[in-house]
Amino acid sequence: MGGPILRVRGALVPKSAPKLKPKLCTWPLVERISDLVPAQIQVEMLLILCLCLALCGLLTGTQAERGALLRLGMDVLNHEVQSAMEESHILEKMAAEAGTPRPGAKPIKGLSNVKVKDVLVPVITLNFVPGVGIFQCVSTGMTITGKSFTGANMEITVVLNITATDRLLRDEETGIPTFKSEGCEIILGSVKTNLPSNMMPKVINKFLDSTLHKVLPDMMCPAIDAVLVYVNKKWASLHNVLPVGQMGTVQYVLTSSPATTASHIQVDFKTMVQPQKGKAIQLDGDWEAPEFPEDSVKGSSQLLLSAALLTAELALLQKSLDVKIKDKKIGELPTQTTQTLAGFIPQVAEAFPKSKRLVTQIKIKKPPKVTMEPGKSLLHLHGTLEMFAAKRRGKNPVSLFLLETHFSLNVQYSVHENRLQMSLSQDRLLSLSRESSSVGDFNAKDLTGFVTDYLREAYLPRVNDVLQVGFPLPDLLAINYNLAELSIVENTLVLDLKLD
Repeated sequence: MGGPILRVRGALVPKSAPKLKPKLCTWPLVERISDLVPAQIQVEMLLILCLCLALCGLLTGTQAERGALLRLGMDVLNHEVQSAMEESHILEKMAAEAGTPRPGAKPIKGLSNVKVKDVLVPVITLNFVPGVGIFQCVSTGMTITGKSFTGANMEITVVLNITATDRLLRDEETGIPTFKSEGCEIILGSVKTNLPSNMMPKVINKFLDSTLHKVLPDMMCPAIDAVLVYVNKKWASLHNVLPVGQMGTVQYVLTSSPATTASHIQVDFKTMVQPQKGKAIQLDGDWEAPEFPEDSVKGSSQLLLSAALLTAELALLQKSLDVKIKDKKIGELPTQTTQTLAGFIPQVAEAFPKSKRLVTQIKIKKPPKVTMEPGKSLLHLHGTLEMFAAKRRGKNPVSLFLLETHFSLNVQYSVHENRLQMSLSQDRLLSLSRESSSVGDFNAKDLTGFVTDYLREAYLPRVNDVLQVGFPLPDLLAINYNLAELSIVENTLVLDLKLD
């Protein structure tokens, strides 16, 4: 690539001219060029293409492994670039260093004691360049001072635009996205000087043109690179391994280089869910991420999480969903004794004439499964419910019966401290069957009401306590997920990201 370029718009004007504000940048036209496809393709070439596609699928991860997708709109990118500009104070630093001699830099003929002051607050505008990255323009202004060739103190006030294309790449070593600027140009909107306009205008104009060519590109173009350093640092934590309590970890890894469209940058994640012991949990099924809603706010950003990803994350907590409940009094339930149970199964009263305290053990036998349809999400649990009659201390409780059960729970989603939270409420008991019994035969359906109430009052609070651990979200660009608006569509949880 060539070095920075200085372009001039407008004429040089004397100091007395009215002040001009920085002009907003105009965007270059971006056209899509389609590849020409031959009319006939030989069978051999088609087979090679199929093999290549299969190999690419193995290298980049299958559709089933993709569990999350981020669409970065201009709102987030504008916020991050503006924050980087403010955090770095780069224009002020560049201005302060303008008069410092640099090794190898040629002195400016006819101007000494160069200083820069009165740097205007920059106005940053961005635009997506499909397939490339973003086009960046920084509108600002400043005054360059020094002693001119005439011996007099000279001031040159300029209003300018710094433009560059920030190409979005993927670092070969880390696999993390990174912006790299290309084609930096300085476009002058206006130039004013305190020298009289009738004083050798050709000489003065040539002197100013030469001075600005030497001062501005070397001072301002590095500012673009310095800002991108700050932005790129906010991608650095993307591949961090994120804990889910003591149960395991989640890691978001890029499946391919981010893709830039006319409306957003799309980042596809392969999600790796790893328990503390054993093999990684595979995501089930193919996930087709929904399209960007047509009525979405222009420039908005979204994080999409698949139901398969949430299912895999909940599998980390499966053992924690097993509970043993010994409490005699639970919520609004009647006292948990054999006498209460005898109202549903008369044989219990015969087996235990003297009332005994009940002990209930619930075990989840299959991995939890999350389902989603527009506006509704359910958590399906398959397991066993076994009830015991407690005995005196030191003696094991007596098993009364073992039931197989399948029940669903409503899931409400929220974000707290940048972690996805789930809160459960009862949906319905889907199936209940008797696996074994020490008190004789009985119809398990007679216990439907009893078990339904028990799950709601005794089991649900325990599960909600377990879920307070929360699930980590992709860590990049210092995104604040706490402000997101959540919605549920087919097989997908959508987080519409909002700025502070």
